[in-house]
Amino acid sequence: MQVTVDEDRCRGHGICGTLCPEVFTLTDDGYSVAQEPGVPAGFEQAVRDAAGSCPERAIIVT
Repeated sequence: MQVTVDEDRCRGHGICGTLCPEVFTLTDDGYSVAQEPGVPAGFEQAVRDAAGSCPERAIIVT
């Protein structure tokens, strides 16, 4: 599983970082980024939950 955050769509709500801080962090500007494109084993569902909770639909899971 791979995950990225569309920087043009992200508005810095931070929900993804709250739901899965092991994968998502905030930049100095307050926007979310995936720490690594590959999702670590065991965090797949948390990443899916974060993607589904993103109000801007900025999280892309493949």
